Amino acid sequence: MYFAALLARTEDGWEASDTELDDVETLSDLADLAREASPEDDTVLVLIEQEDAWFGVVRVDGEDDPRIYVSDAAAAARSSYGEILLTDELLGREPGDDAADLDSLDLDGTEDGEPENDDDDDDGPAADAAVPHGPVGDSEVLDDLGVGEKELRSLDADDALNAIAEALGASEVLETVR
Repeated sequence: MYFAALLARTEDGWEASDTELDDVETLSDLADLAREASPEDDTVLVLIEQEDAWFGVVRVDGEDDPRIYVSDAAAAARSSYGEILLTDELLGREPGDDAADLDSLDLDGTEDGEPENDDDDDDGPAADAAVPHGPVGDSEVLDDLGVGEKELRSLDADDALNAIAEALGASEVLETVR
């Protein structure tokens, strides 16, 4: 189960709105959606979680490039919403490097039910192209808002968004859209 919300900082504090990500296909689409939530070019946070698996924070400040933090890249990679956040740049790959995607596929012939050879210890290029387990991105994305790097990295996926909203003083507005 997924939950996504936008938190826009205004002169009066934080305003929350739930958001539907079905029409969002790229990080650029997500950033545009965030910018629409704040006509004054204020800070907007897109908070996304998959229950007990991973969470992500996308910060958009005006026309600046989005800043992204994902708590568990490998878990997020198995999610259509997570794939939006896991850009080539975030994962340290060259943009448009389709070879990395092809290398990560398991095309060893066992997909048709053939037994897999456990003696093969050579992970080859697929191991290099694999999405890392654990956090990726800008772990200082919320530093100036009261959630430091150490605190962000220590959050559990099942309660991270509530903890972030509480630190921002936005837990009540987030709860209204949950």
